[in-house]
Amino acid sequence: MLGVTVRLMSDGELSRLEVLRDLDQKRLTTQAAGQLLGLERRQVFRLLKAYRTEGAMGLISKRRGRCSNRRKPEALRQAVLAVIREWYWDFGPTLAAEKLREVHGIALGRETLRLWMIEAGLWLDRKQRRKRVHQPRSRGDCVGELVQVDGCEHWWFEDRGPQCTLLVFVDDATGRLMHLQFVESESTFAYFDATRAYLEAWGKPVAFYSDKHGVFRVNHQGALGGDGMMQFGRALHALNIDIICANSSQAKGRVERAHKTLQDRLVKELRLAGARTLAEGNALLPAFTADYNGRFAKPPANKKDLHRPLRAGDDLEDAFAWKEERRLSQALTLQYDKVIFILEPSEPAKAAIGKYPDGRLAIRYNGVELAYRTFDKLRQVDQGAIADNKRLGPILAMIRDEQLRRGTERRSGPRRRDQRDARLFKVG
Repeated sequence: MLGVTVRLMSDGELSRLEVLRDLDQKRLTTQAAGQLLGLERRQVFRLLKAYRTEGAMGLISKRRGRCSNRRKPEALRQAVLAVIREWYWDFGPTLAAEKLREVHGIALGRETLRLWMIEAGLWLDRKQRRKRVHQPRSRGDCVGELVQVDGCEHWWFEDRGPQCTLLVFVDDATGRLMHLQFVESESTFAYFDATRAYLEAWGKPVAFYSDKHGVFRVNHQGALGGDGMMQFGRALHALNIDIICANSSQAKGRVERAHKTLQDRLVKELRLAGARTLAEGNALLPAFTADYNGRFAKPPANKKDLHRPLRAGDDLEDAFAWKEERRLSQALTLQYDKVIFILEPSEPAKAAIGKYPDGRLAIRYNGVELAYRTFDKLRQVDQGAIADNKRLGPILAMIRDEQLRRGTERRSGPRRRDQRDARLFKVG
């Protein structure tokens, strides 16, 4: 069986082949061939000689398939990539080239390093790093079908007041501001209060559309126990309202774009009114909301309002209460938030021993409230406790208040004989 060798020619080489074939058959002069090829007379004769000797193969570049004479050694390439994988895996080519030169004494051009890193999968070129395309989503058809909700932390009062959060409820079908409320931070109780005001004003929407904040969903993948529902979700479930979490900020663009407009217009309106506190800001919000909706709200595609009125059985006070389960001990005690609750001995209380009473301010078992008294403990912030960054401001304010209170209450107590102050020293 005979072996066949296939050699590829570039477009330029194919063009040369046609010109040289015509020159060899005397259909072209040497001067005309040189003009078509853009070469001098001597180079034309050189190519013609190669064509007559080797045919079309003589016109193929002898460098094709061979490494460049300026190519870096393969051993150097592998050593550099090993260093990058160990120390600079998240560096860009420019910074990595600087560190290789400064720390390791390896001088490489950043473009050479960029190509090496792209080939090794350590860097993405500009085309690969393009942002994900988010296709626009059509508005809902009816008011109350989907209400986007989000909190925006900002210096709403500029230097006149504290940094705070504005809770924003936007109707997806119209872009209308349904409810605005200034709160200290984006917390469960803040959403409880704002959502209750929304429901009392408009009724129950089909669904709320939010981000993946910890108020709305369980974000801890290793969470054990529980029904997978947060306090806010449980409250909405009790009222037959659904909540949907968006996978990206772009998905809830209606409320995100409203934030930009509010950070421009609302801040200026608060400045003109001289508002300094959350209460003063909340007092101005109804008039601002009406003006905003008159300017920017769109008519819905369908005039039907999908808000459902509150039913007689919808107890907002009970729905928007923090509820947790605790097991009742044989001594009729349970502990919550560093407070021990002692239940008064009664038949319902004794029946609840070993069970989980429910309630926040009230302790209940099977819907019956149980009388109790508290065995209080010191209110404090745990050292090293994990706090959401959106609640950091209020937490620091509470810490300052507690430090001032403890400073005024601190006094030296009785000591035993020969007792000395205990101090902890770190050795080494």
